[in-house]
Amino acid sequence: MRRKASLVLLACAVFCAALSPLLRWYAFPRLARIPANQYQDMVLTARNATLLDYGTMRARKVPEVTIVQTLKGDVKAAKRIERTAGRPVVVWDSLSYVQGPDGKMISRVPERYIFDAHSQDPVHATGESVDGDPVKRDGIEFKWPSLTRKRDYEYFDAQTRTTSPIHYEGTRTFRGVRVYYFEQTIPWTKVPFPKTMPVQGITPESVARTGTTRWYTTIRRFWVEPVTGAPVYGEEIHREELRGGTLLGGRAKVTAFAGHVKMREDYIEHTVALVKHNRTLVLMLTSYLPWGSLALGIVLLALSLWLEARTRRPRDATPTPTDEPDPVGA
Repeated sequence: MRRKASLVLLACAVFCAALSPLLRWYAFPRLARIPANQYQDMVLTARNATLLDYGTMRARKVPEVTIVQTLKGDVKAAKRIERTAGRPVVVWDSLSYVQGPDGKMISRVPERYIFDAHSQDPVHATGESVDGDPVKRDGIEFKWPSLTRKRDYEYFDAQTRTTSPIHYEGTRTFRGVRVYYFEQTIPWTKVPFPKTMPVQGITPESVARTGTTRWYTTIRRFWVEPVTGAPVYGEEIHREELRGGTLLGGRAKVTAFAGHVKMREDYIEHTVALVKHNRTLVLMLTSYLPWGSLALGIVLLALSLWLEARTRRPRDATPTPTDEPDPVGA
């Protein structure tokens, strides 16, 4: 009986030991993926910002500028691209909508972002664009890969349509969550006008004919939870200027927007709670279950060997009493 139990325990130990690497290296890449149908929104604000009044073409201080960012997954497009890409793909249609304190639109810039569902590496396919212009992204955007490392990453800037390093600047704690802090500086760069302008009748083409150009710089900061690769907080010190041309009435430049853009408090709380939940799920596949399965396999192996040793132990020889036959008389 002990021999059978030992063999059963040995089989279970082998199974658990084999399950450990399978969970980490096979199940994790296939289960830890961005869902193709994901929808999320984010509200950011810039208080006491500087904003261009297109009526007078002069900059003025405003109490608040609001930026609403939405991401919506296109499932049909993702399945179509997957057939040729040969890997799981997510297609995000995003919109950055900026409005002034009066609720009127300042700018709206749509994007189509196509990327690998697990690694977040960009996937180049028809439709990849910023504000309707085709682009070919290099590097990440919106999200870091799961199990983010302490190193610099290439990050795509939608305004300049270029990729440059975003630097790892150390480990910090944000709202009780251990995070990696990243920072990127985009120097003053000439960028195109949004195709949707805040003033009816004004188009990027009509502005270009005046000789006026648009310039942009920003300091981009992210606090990234390394297990999930999700930013729990982000902000930008953002500046835009119009330079030259007849539109400015002889002035060399005018500030179009300047402000410290930060996530709104209620969205910070929601994001931190969501990231903490997803962090537990990722750790289950990368740490808790693989190491737990390996530890259980070792325990079962030790128990199996112990039972086998008990089975093979020689039994103690104990003398057995013998009955002397009664003498037989004649």
